[in-house]
Amino acid sequence: MAAEQPVSRTAKIIGVKESLVLIEVDDNTSLIKNELGYILVGPERLKAEVLRVRQRTADMQVFEDTRGVRVGDTVELTGEMLSAVLGPGLLGQVFDGLLNPLHALAGKYGFFLPRGVTIPALDLKKKWHFEPGVAIGARVSPGGVIGTVPEGVFKHKIMVPFNEPEPVEITWIREGNLEVEEVVARYKTGKGIEREMTLTQRWPVRKPIPEALIHRRYAERLYPTEPITTATRVIDTFFPIAQGGTGCIPGPFGAGKTVLQSCIARFSTVDIVIIVACGERAGEVVETITEYPETKDPRTGGTLMDRTIIICNTSSMPVAAREASIYTGITLGEYFRQMGYQVLLIADSTSRWAQAMRETSGRMEEIPGEEAFPAYLGSSIKNVYERAGVLRCPDSSVGSLTMIGTVSPAGGNFEEPVTQSTLGTVKTFLGLSADRAYRRFYPAIDPLISWSRYLDQLGSWFTRNLDVNWVRDVKSMQELLEQGDGIYQMMQVTGEEGITEEDFIIWQKSMLLDMVYLQQDAFDEVDACMPRERQLASFGMLKKLIEADYRFKDKNEARDFFTKITGLYKNWNYSRPDSPEYERYAKDIDQLAGQYLPGHSAQ
Repeated sequence: MAAEQPVSRTAKIIGVKESLVLIEVDDNTSLIKNELGYILVGPERLKAEVLRVRQRTADMQVFEDTRGVRVGDTVELTGEMLSAVLGPGLLGQVFDGLLNPLHALAGKYGFFLPRGVTIPALDLKKKWHFEPGVAIGARVSPGGVIGTVPEGVFKHKIMVPFNEPEPVEITWIREGNLEVEEVVARYKTGKGIEREMTLTQRWPVRKPIPEALIHRRYAERLYPTEPITTATRVIDTFFPIAQGGTGCIPGPFGAGKTVLQSCIARFSTVDIVIIVACGERAGEVVETITEYPETKDPRTGGTLMDRTIIICNTSSMPVAAREASIYTGITLGEYFRQMGYQVLLIADSTSRWAQAMRETSGRMEEIPGEEAFPAYLGSSIKNVYERAGVLRCPDSSVGSLTMIGTVSPAGGNFEEPVTQSTLGTVKTFLGLSADRAYRRFYPAIDPLISWSRYLDQLGSWFTRNLDVNWVRDVKSMQELLEQGDGIYQMMQVTGEEGITEEDFIIWQKSMLLDMVYLQQDAFDEVDACMPRERQLASFGMLKKLIEADYRFKDKNEARDFFTKITGLYKNWNYSRPDSPEYERYAKDIDQLAGQYLPGHSAQ
């Protein structure tokens, strides 16, 4: 839709404090919270956002380096919110937090990016073949689909602008190869106003896309009813995440967050992946940018980057840009959810985002909360995660936005404010353990501190689709892990001699569960991805082994048995289902277990 030109308004800078400037307007000019402005420094235009308004003055955070900004400099106020351009061409791109395409910036200006430079998020010259989906005279709801353009393996839906207050009437529409800014249709509002549509539209990133639609009943939030399959056994079985749900992965440095989120992004049953690097270290971001285009996508056969968007703001970038990046990523996720796609957003790491808020809050001299984080930290985190969810769209398709945030608490302290505020919001907690990482137990998700509220919530789905009492069986295995840990702690004091043979076998069974099911090899082509069907078969076989009543001569024989069965089971995990080794290892496991059951003649 063609944007209306805002009335020109200006302000003057009356104070500068690092990335924060204080501006003042005259009596005839009003200020709007969260509106954008441009600070004029010679030929440069530095983008900034109004954070707080106090009568004729306001605090603005600047998205770029403020060197050279002085008292008396002019600020052009736009009257517009910080917005994302939504349209075909987003997939496969790497953007900064303000949706500037980084590859295009580097190609034009080199690797040292100048200040005050912006590039359109979408390629303005590329043509897309638009195919209409409605006829002239059709009435279409806000967010309703008027046609599609092909984008890779997806159909990119072109929708009526979300900010229309009521259904509109299509008065003109055409088919053909069009650039993103060419007019593709015209419509008439309920008030008789004629407007034009292009292949793109804009939306303020701090405002949820579905919010206005829900109030007008053109879209409907749904209760999450099925889990997302990540192909990581410990998550899918013990700590599931609902499709359209929320989860967090806190853990110390070196606990494997990057590898785990890469596996989740690659193998999860979602259509589109959005990675938001909201302040991670540059080395980890570069690894993501270089690996994704080279990683084969098991769903499409192309590369993982074909259905991925990366929002990249490293810890060396300005605080304001890092803080905005997570909202930009969520807005893109909501946009594709409106098309009926299943979207996964991974924010890495929300600790850096919270630290950016802390820095900005400190410069604004707000009253600090715990550990100098802003007092509104908890509500900010809730507002972010609440934008996830399942939505029935105006065209009756159902899309979802699943959000997983990684948290990097200093020293692995899960009691710090960011982790605690996140735990009060999400429904799945995948706590990474430094101790498990040190012992090379990957993924280092600690089963004794992690939890998922979705396990019970999705119980009917598990029962209906897996044809077993999945929740009951999983909880019995969790009890075994707790029992085994208690026995292990006792052994640290008394040694093996201080526990009974029965307790020793319980501990060995819990170790078997840990070694062959909770642990998974992310670098093995087969074991890295275990579909839910195979997880069910593996869990059933393992449950049978654990519930068996074995007879051993002594603890040494028990230890030898569990060592052998663990080795066979790991080899079975590495075997393809269509290979001879798969059946052979399964048979060897069954035969070995049978030798120690009551009544076996060879024992």
